[in-house]
Amino acid sequence: MGQKLIIIIATTILLFTGLLLGYVLSQLVLGFLALNLLTFLGTFSLIVIFGTLYYVLFWELRRQSNQIKGNRPQPATQPATESTTQPTLRPTTPRGADSRLQNKLIAMLDGDIAAAERLVAQARQNYPGMPESWYWERAIADLERDRR
Repeated sequence: MGQKLIIIIATTILLFTGLLLGYVLSQLVLGFLALNLLTFLGTFSLIVIFGTLYYVLFWELRRQSNQIKGNRPQPATQPATESTTQPTLRPTTPRGADSRLQNKLIAMLDGDIAAAERLVAQARQNYPGMPESWYWERAIADLERDRR
């Protein structure tokens, strides 16, 4: 929820700043607004705010996209006592052959990687000895069935 709130607020401010910047620049070009130190600094500050928010918004979207894809960097060492952290997806097949299925399941769960991992683990427990991609397909099918 925190990431969505950041995206919503940044988008709102970005739109407002963009409209204000467009208005000020159009007034400067049309000659209704004189170019002096105050208008220059105001326009410059709007450009800086617009650029900063644009960067933050798309950085946040890219970070959220990487979390959904399971591309978060793994820590070098993980303490054995750390059981409350969210599990990260581990590569299950060479070169991410199941990444499409993983992405689909995680997207269906609104980016909840832990829930996706739990569903796949439950499928592994219920149906041992199946190929890895089958577990992901099974978790997707179970989720789709439960949502009907």
